Amino acid sequence: MNPDDLRYHKEHTWVKVSGKSGIIGITDYAQDALGDIVYVDLPEVDASVEANSEISEIESTKATSSVISPVSGRVVRVNEELSESPEIINEDPYGKGWIAVIELENPSDIDDLMDSSEYDKYVEEESK
Repeated sequence: MNPDDLRYHKEHTWVKVSGKSGIIGITDYAQDALGDIVYVDLPEVDASVEANSEISEIESTKATSSVISPVSGRVVRVNEELSESPEIINEDPYGKGWIAVIELENPSDIDDLMDSSEYDKYVEEESK
């Protein structure tokens, strides 16, 4: 089940908003589809990010996949642990497997995202 305190993007990323910043990661569905993650190309701190654009890339034993940012803003922190242990995303996609923290440019970006029940329905439809 997907956590209720997150908002979800159709490209299988999530954001947890706290004040004017948001933590970003990929969903359990995405990590499961990718398989064993072997490398994460972390974004640069201070980089500007647009909603619906690539923020990072993840390589797995199956494929390389773009990580699409659900929000616009500036990268203020990245999860350096993923450089040494990218498999953390497979183990804990909603916790220790976060990718970056974004200082939100436009907090209303989250209004365009799905809540957990909408995302569950979206994944169910996509899986058919």
